[in-house]
Amino acid sequence: MMGKQIHILWTDDEIDLLKPYILFLEERGYKVSTATNGTDALNLVEENDFDLIFLDENMPGLSGLETLERIKAQTPSTPVVMITKSEEEDIMDEALGGKISDYLIKPVNPKQILLTIKKNIDTKRLVSEKTTSGYQSQFGQIGMQINSAASFSEWTEIYARLVYWEREFDASGAGGMEEVLKMQKSEANNEFARFIRNNYESWFSGESGDAPLISTGVFREKIFPLLDRGKVMVVIIDNLRYDQWKIIEQEISGLFRCDEETIFSSILPTATQYARNAMFAGMMPSEIQKHLPGLWVDENEEDGKNAHEEELCRAQMKKLGVNASFNYEKITNQRAGKKLVENYHDLLNYDLNVLVYNFVDMLSHLRSEMEMIRELAYDESSYRSLVNTWFQHSYLYELLKQLNTQDLTLVITTDHGAVRVTNPVKVIGDRQTSVNLRYKQGKNLNYNKKEVYEVLQPERVLLPRTNLTSAYIFAMNNDYLVYPNNYNHFVNLYRNTFQHGGISMEEMLIPISILSPIR
Repeated sequence: MMGKQIHILWTDDEIDLLKPYILFLEERGYKVSTATNGTDALNLVEENDFDLIFLDENMPGLSGLETLERIKAQTPSTPVVMITKSEEEDIMDEALGGKISDYLIKPVNPKQILLTIKKNIDTKRLVSEKTTSGYQSQFGQIGMQINSAASFSEWTEIYARLVYWEREFDASGAGGMEEVLKMQKSEANNEFARFIRNNYESWFSGESGDAPLISTGVFREKIFPLLDRGKVMVVIIDNLRYDQWKIIEQEISGLFRCDEETIFSSILPTATQYARNAMFAGMMPSEIQKHLPGLWVDENEEDGKNAHEEELCRAQMKKLGVNASFNYEKITNQRAGKKLVENYHDLLNYDLNVLVYNFVDMLSHLRSEMEMIRELAYDESSYRSLVNTWFQHSYLYELLKQLNTQDLTLVITTDHGAVRVTNPVKVIGDRQTSVNLRYKQGKNLNYNKKEVYEVLQPERVLLPRTNLTSAYIFAMNNDYLVYPNNYNHFVNLYRNTFQHGGISMEEMLIPISILSPIR
C-alpha cells in the first residue's frame, strides 16, 4: 500500500475498547502503538518517530491538552489529532491553540479515522507522487522544446516551465526526480548559451527579426507609458531571479494583482554596472560612454559604478519628452527601508518613483564570503526560501502593504539574475583584467575558445573598450572563470556560490511585472 510503513501512536485511557479500530488500521498496513495515559505517551514519543498521534482529550493524570503541549515541545512537526467527548468551544479553542492538526468528536467510526490519516499523512505522499508523475509526463515534451528552440520567446517558455516544476518540487517535497530536473535544466542552459552565441550580436545589428525586449527598453516600452494611467511606483530588486520573483508574487497576491508579466533579457555582461545603467539610461554602455561620458565609469576606475542612476533616468526622460515629477531612492540597509515606510506618503507627491533594493544582491555576495550564509542557501531551493524569508520580514513588504491603499500602478523588476556555479574554467589575464567570475574584460586574455562566448569586437554589441585591443569573454551555464595563480584555493572558495555576469537563463531571463492594488 505504501513505501515506508506509517507509525501511529494512539493514546486513550480506554484503549482496550479501541481494539477493533486498531485492528482495522493494522489490516490496512499501518503500525499502531498505544498508551493509556499522557506520561506513557510522552515516553513513547521520546523513543519513537511517529507519523501521527491520536490523543484523547479527557484522561486521568496528565490531560490531553497538557500532553499535547509537551508533545509539541518534543516534536513540533508531528501531526496530532485530538479526540474528545465534548463539543465545548473553549476546549476546541485550547486544542487549536496547541496546534492540533485535526479533532474528532466521540464516538468515532473507522472511516473517520482513515480519512483523518489520509488527510494528515497520505495527502503529502499523494501530492508528491502526483508532482513526480506530472513532471515525468512532461519531461519528454520539455526535452523536445529544448532541442528545437529557435526564438527568444521559446526560451522564455522553456525557462518558465522549468521554474514551475522547481517550485512544485519545493512545495510537494517530492524526491527522486529533482536530480533529473536539474540535469534537464543544465541541458537547457547549454542550449540557451548556444542560442545566445548565435543570435546575441544580431539583436544590435538590426538583422534579427526576433530581437527581444532588453534592458535598454524597459523604461521606454514598459514603464513610461504607464504614466498615462496615473502615478507609477517602480521597485527594482537587484539580482532577483525569475524563480524568486514567482515566490514574492505569491506572497503579495492578496495585495496586488498581476496585470502583465514579461520575461525580458538582461544585456551582457549580466552585471549591475552594465545592466542597470542600461535600464536607467535607455542606452547601451558604449552609447552612455559616448553621449553621457560624465555618467559612465569604466571597469578599471574606482568610482561607484552605479552612482549616476538618477541622472541617467532623468536624461532618458528628457530625451523622450516624458514630462513627469520623478523621485529616485536606493535602499541598501534596514534603516533606509524603515525610514521609507515611515515617510511613504512623501512618495505620493511624485508621478514616478523608482526604488532600488539591494538586499538580494548583498545576500548573493555574502553567500560567497560567509560560511553561515552558504549553509542557509546551499542550493537553489534553499536560496529561494531564504529570499522568501527576507521578503516576508522586510520593510519592502511593509511598504507594499501601505501602497495597496493607494491609487497607483506598481512595477516590480530587476536588472539581472544569478546562477550557481560549479565548474571552473581556467583563464589567463593581466593586471588590468576585470575580476568578475562570470565575465572578463581585458586586452591580453588567454582561454579555451570552446569554453566561453568571446566578443572580440565589443562595438558590435555596444560595449565600451578600455583600450583598442580590449575583448570580453562570458562564462556559460554553471562555469566560473578562475586564474591559474592559486587556482585550487579559488576553485574551492567559489564553487557552489551564486554569481552573475555571464550567460544562463537564470541571469539573462528576468521579469518585469505590472501590478495594480486589490481592494
